[in-house]
Amino acid sequence: MATNPEEADADQQRRELEEIRRKFAEVGKRLGSAFEPVSAEVRQPDALLESVPPTPERPTRPRWQWAAAVALIFVLGTGLGFTLPRSAADDSPPPATTPAPATTQAPQAPTVPTVPEVCLETARRGDQLIAMLMRAKRNPTQLTEAYTAYVAASQACRKEASR
Repeated sequence: MATNPEEADADQQRRELEEIRRKFAEVGKRLGSAFEPVSAEVRQPDALLESVPPTPERPTRPRWQWAAAVALIFVLGTGLGFTLPRSAADDSPPPATTPAPATTQAPQAPTVPTVPEVCLETARRGDQLIAMLMRAKRNPTQLTEAYTAYVAASQACRKEASR
């Protein structure tokens, strides 16, 4: 017997492992392989399957009952369609609204949005940063400098756009 506690733990683990292997081997012998056909002498009837009674077959409905059900649904749907309100040809159109008086203002010219130069610089720096990240050679110093420049440009763009 082992006197060292570590050796005792190792022996205990070894015994448990052997017990698990033995149980798996027993289950494997009972079930057989899922990839190989089972031979006639190994095949044993399963007691669970024998104890379950076969389920009685439910009688199916005749086809004429299904046809009658479909016809009934069709008739009910058609009747419901006729009872719902619908607009007729003799209904008068909705009353015409009077147009609002036209104002004498001249039409406004379309506004062309302008982008601050700082925002364009932010986009350019972001593109540079993405290009550096996508390359296989990544220099941490260059990445840090590019990211710092991008953050500064982004903050300046937000400040400029909020004016």
